Amino acid sequence: MIGLEIRQVDFSYLDGLVLSGVDLNVRAGEMVGLLGSNGSGKTTLIKLISGVLQPVRGEIKLDGSSLSGLKRKAIARCVAVMPQQFHSPFAFTVGEVVGLGRTPFIRALAGETAVDRKVVAEAMELVGISPLVSRRFDELSGGERQKATLAMVLAQQPGLLLLDEPTVHLDINHQVEILDMVRRLNLEQGLTIVAAMHDLNLAALYFDRLVLLKEGRVSAEGTPPQVLTEERIKDVFAASVRVELHPTTGAPHIIVVPRDSGVSQS
Repeated sequence: MIGLEIRQVDFSYLDGLVLSGVDLNVRAGEMVGLLGSNGSGKTTLIKLISGVLQPVRGEIKLDGSSLSGLKRKAIARCVAVMPQQFHSPFAFTVGEVVGLGRTPFIRALAGETAVDRKVVAEAMELVGISPLVSRRFDELSGGERQKATLAMVLAQQPGLLLLDEPTVHLDINHQVEILDMVRRLNLEQGLTIVAAMHDLNLAALYFDRLVLLKEGRVSAEGTPPQVLTEERIKDVFAASVRVELHPTTGAPHIIVVPRDSGVSQS
């Protein structure tokens, strides 16, 4: 389990500031969802936490150690990133793609070990894709690809798992299946999880704490009922909604109100 500390982080691309004064603490074993409109800085923050990007100002710490003082391989041994979509550049099998997760642990010219093969097999078993081991990755369905990608990042044996909108291209069945797996990893293995989420209702169902970004700043953070209010959603997303309680879980449930008065609301 790995804790995360972000202190007064700024980041800018050539066309302007993307994140400004971001403060965030994630306790070891916590599961936190990042929300915000397109361009609010969610993906950029994921890249900063993973060490792919460097802050212009401020500091990011993993278990008290500054990220800037860690080598790339050291970061990859404790932090894994699951992208929105993973594209294999070659005709790799599922087993070969999952095996890429062991890259930070394989010594140059040494090749994979029995331990690496065991970890890969366990990761595939954990997400239920062992029967697909010899299938070509590029021939899988969208849901199967996301499962294989999740197995790949789990093969890194991370303490902190970062997910960048992991359900955005999936149908509702596979959305629930992936998030059920992620939640189980958090509960059973204590894996610390930070995920950029697109779907507010799914975020409310699966995450204990939410962080709402607006124009590169933290607009609100707290439990789903504290963050997902009608006023805040309208302010951040410029959308009219009603927030009710989910009939089964009691979590906030967002209902979009159409702008077009001619759309039936019965």
